[in-house]
Amino acid sequence: MITRGLAPGAPREQDCRIVENVTAVVPFLNVSDMELSLRYYVEGLGFTMRNHWIDNGKLRWCWLQNGGASLMLQEFWREGPHTGRPDGKLGLGVSLAFQCQDALAIYREITSRGIEAAEPFVGNALWTFFLSDPDGYRIEFASPTDTPEDTKLSELTAL
Repeated sequence: MITRGLAPGAPREQDCRIVENVTAVVPFLNVSDMELSLRYYVEGLGFTMRNHWIDNGKLRWCWLQNGGASLMLQEFWREGPHTGRPDGKLGLGVSLAFQCQDALAIYREITSRGIEAAEPFVGNALWTFFLSDPDGYRIEFASPTDTPEDTKLSELTAL
């Protein structure tokens, strides 16, 4: 039974139903330029907008989806009481790992759209490749494979 960190009198593990209530985790990315980020994710990576919030004629927030994966974007306010963009690179230390059926197909599709991405390689029995969005958030696409570890895509296509 997990008890450490619970307040006195708080329900114990057998009384909690949190696990049964959670349905998804959806990354919420604060971005510096909503239009640029939206183009990147929708036109570049193939996401579709599922929901959005427009305030005074400006898109402030949106929920994007691609297959079973979702993420939310919100631009930092530049004026008013909700300002607060942190100093430095926004995406530093943040990585989004999308598990998919065919990472190589996604790689070929997005690079054909002009998106820059690192060469795919096999690691941990997964074809994996990385890219960075306009704010520096690291994005990874990966799919299972039987290809030997450390194989690079260029090694297969050179044959």
